[in-house]
Amino acid sequence: MDNLWLSTHPRAPASTNRDRAITLRRCETIPLYARLVRYGFRKHATYVWAALAGAFTNTVFGILRAYVLIALWQARPGLAGYDVTQAVTFCFVTQAFIGPMQLFGGGLTLPERIRSGDIALDLVRPASLQLWSLAEDLGRAAYLFLVRGIPPTLIGAALFGIVMPTGPGQWAALTAGLLLGILVSFGWRYLVALSVCWLVDDRGVTVASMVLTTFLSGLILPLTIFPGWFGDIARALPWAAMAQAPADLFLGTTPVLQTLAFQAFWAAALLALGALGTRAIRHKVVIQGG
Repeated sequence: MDNLWLSTHPRAPASTNRDRAITLRRCETIPLYARLVRYGFRKHATYVWAALAGAFTNTVFGILRAYVLIALWQARPGLAGYDVTQAVTFCFVTQAFIGPMQLFGGGLTLPERIRSGDIALDLVRPASLQLWSLAEDLGRAAYLFLVRGIPPTLIGAALFGIVMPTGPGQWAALTAGLLLGILVSFGWRYLVALSVCWLVDDRGVTVASMVLTTFLSGLILPLTIFPGWFGDIARALPWAAMAQAPADLFLGTTPVLQTLAFQAFWAAALLALGALGTRAIRHKVVIQGG
């Protein structure tokens, strides 16, 4: 990763070094983040057995969830606007999102680096800390989608039969929804990670984040099953953009443009808050000697 660091000639004038740094930064920004995406993918690809174990676990719990949902939908046909096949499809699709969306939290090394003080080195890199972390997380999400996301869906399709998107338009909408869902997930987890700068112990925030994400993303049950004002609020919160929204795009049960706009709004809002948080932690870090 040495080629990701920017160096200047120590004897050159400060203005020359500054101009050269700006020029090199503009020229290398896109390749830098592309390499970081690849790095994140390859980094997580080294843990093949862990990913396969996660895929097995997701499949087993997906089968258990499927039988529970089948019993529920047989007792209440048409619940939440789904039939039995759509409910089972929702089950396995959301199981596939657990790894890529990191629905149980984590996936970022920032809390450990903040506690150890290594965050000071991250902040002096010639690249945005937030975009650096996002690029690595996109690589991680891509790998886990392939290894932990696709197998449970295929096994669910073989065992129960599921609804598949029809036509290139629905596949394109699903792809956009997946990407936006990952951005929303990263934006939320990045804010949780930054909270370590202001908290002595972040375990309470981490547990609260996991509970909120688990129950309000649509992972346990479709959010359309919640009645009245509680359902309206749950479907308007950012966690709904992580699992419920892309699952509905997969099923084709939601307006495409409205759903993508909802996801894009929360992605932009959370990333903007993350940028403000990154700026705030720069004022809390003092690097001795320069």
